[in-house]
Amino acid sequence: MVKKNIDWGNLGFTYSKTDSRYVSLWKEGVWDEGKMVEDANVTLNESAGVLQYAQTCFEGLKVYTTADDRVVAFRPDLNAKRMSDTAKRLLMPAFDEGRFIDALNRLVRANLAYVPPYGSGATLYIRPFLYGSGAVIGVAPSPEYTFRMFCTPVGPYFKGGVKPLKLVVSPYDRAAPQGTGHIKAGLNYAMSLYAGNEANMNGFAENVFLDAATRTKVEETGGANFIFITEDNKVVTPKSPTILPSITRRSLMYVAKHYLNLETEERDIPLSEVSSFKEGGLCGTAAVVSPIGSITTGDGVIEMASGMESMGPITKKLYDTLTGIQMGRIEAPEGWIHEIA
Repeated sequence: MVKKNIDWGNLGFTYSKTDSRYVSLWKEGVWDEGKMVEDANVTLNESAGVLQYAQTCFEGLKVYTTADDRVVAFRPDLNAKRMSDTAKRLLMPAFDEGRFIDALNRLVRANLAYVPPYGSGATLYIRPFLYGSGAVIGVAPSPEYTFRMFCTPVGPYFKGGVKPLKLVVSPYDRAAPQGTGHIKAGLNYAMSLYAGNEANMNGFAENVFLDAATRTKVEETGGANFIFITEDNKVVTPKSPTILPSITRRSLMYVAKHYLNLETEERDIPLSEVSSFKEGGLCGTAAVVSPIGSITTGDGVIEMASGMESMGPITKKLYDTLTGIQMGRIEAPEGWIHEIA
């Protein structure tokens, strides 16, 4: 396969159109057989459910070229399951998990020329999304839905590579108790935009959102989960019913326990405890792990012992091990790597 003439090493985390995308329509209670199309544009009725009542959800995963020149996806079955769970919470018809994997295979094979080569630092980002495409005027679920999946080659999420980030505790709430913080609904991300923009304008890379009920416990950022490293090298991560269940975080916790032989724990993490941790990181599909340098709170600045220059040693081991698994340099647990080509 001849690759596209792309400067892979200088790609940003931005959208660029590829040749084909997958589309399937739900109407009168059933999904059609789905097809590949070339048109990247979406035409909607002005009263479509997604436009009127934000009935939409999405996923994000990456496809890699491995060290032995295979094209693979990392744990896409978990993305399929999470999207199904999200759809049910939003009263949308779930897209069959087996068909999700088939759509992924068809999409990537149709766009193999856009899969970045091994060692380039770039990946093929996959964006599946589901939305209410039928016309609705009363507050109700849409009568029709569309599932689409497209791909785009991307570089690192944070410009300048993996460097410790400056965070700030947000004065806003991300998700309410018993709300939708645990699903990947578009509306959750819309709610984080204002707070994220304010943080960026004040010189911070991201927000730290606290639990809405007590505003004392660390939850997540606008688009990533947290991990922290204690003084005795235990890997801890927040536990909350309003946190999105990150596939990357779940994988990192497994790697910590089974590859690095570290103790792990998922529990409440009071903001007051964060100053005692020696390392911290944001974890998610886009960046894998981004180290935390400092967190500005209402009472002052928490500076992580690992500093502002580089990842802490435990965070670095977690990052290197997980990316090694993704890229085929380290043997993966059974079922983690889905081979496409």
